[in-house]
Amino acid sequence: MPDLNLLLALDVLIEEGSVVGAARRMNLSAPAMSRTLGRIRDAVGDPVLVRAGRGLAPTPRALELREQVRGVIEQAHLVFNAGREVDMLTLERTFSIRANDVFVGTYGGRMRELFKREAPCAVLRFVPEGDGDDDAMEQGRIDLTISAAGKFGNDTKVQNLFSTSFFGAAREDHPLFDGDITVERFAAYDHIAVSRRGRPRGPIDDELAAVGLRRRVALIMPTFHSAIFAAADSDLLMAQMPSVMLGRLERLGVPLRLFELPIPVRTAVIVQAWHPRLDSDLAHRWLRRSIKAMCDAASGLA
Repeated sequence: MPDLNLLLALDVLIEEGSVVGAARRMNLSAPAMSRTLGRIRDAVGDPVLVRAGRGLAPTPRALELREQVRGVIEQAHLVFNAGREVDMLTLERTFSIRANDVFVGTYGGRMRELFKREAPCAVLRFVPEGDGDDDAMEQGRIDLTISAAGKFGNDTKVQNLFSTSFFGAAREDHPLFDGDITVERFAAYDHIAVSRRGRPRGPIDDELAAVGLRRRVALIMPTFHSAIFAAADSDLLMAQMPSVMLGRLERLGVPLRLFELPIPVRTAVIVQAWHPRLDSDLAHRWLRRSIKAMCDAASGLA
């Protein structure tokens, strides 16, 4: 039997891409980790990691082994920790959540209070959507993704959190409010689009096209929070203000006036998604359960 500790070392080496970084993670000296890498190469029959710039890059063989190795480590973890309780009051762990500013702005403060009360030694880390790390959740760099439904593969676990409808928003003295807000008048003014990918078109444009109209998007913003301040300081219309943000809008005192959209816009369902290997992780269960309870309480479902 090969030394199974080599699997753990291989997993850390691939993730760190550095002998020094892996040595630090495993509480070894750099020479000892170099010797371990040599043993891994002998056992696998492959260089596993090769020099690339200032770091090490995995070979194709190492990439093939990565998920299998991670699965074995996770199974070993479950074997040795089955039935144990996790003490959230003393747990030292960083939970990384990928979410957009709608969730972070609405629930970020409540989550900080939750961690302070129930997991005071843990760290909460928010990662923005569109950070370019598409494999982060599968490879364990992200614990949880909170986003609109319908964006995940069949092997991803998903749970509904809440729904949000949309309003229009404009500065309080905008000329749009001088008359009835018809679809024609709505389309006649310049708009702000919110897109983390910088796209000017969306569901609003499809609905306008269905009635033979077209709007002009004069400003594209990456987040809803940046868009509300831009709308308050300009003559632009913000066509999709999430209803879940209305309470925060009032607390911030942003001088915006809301209006019912003159076209139908679908309600967005927000979900939390995670990799199946985290199903049995007791701390991760606490995180998912706590977020679900928090959203239910805010929606009056608790």
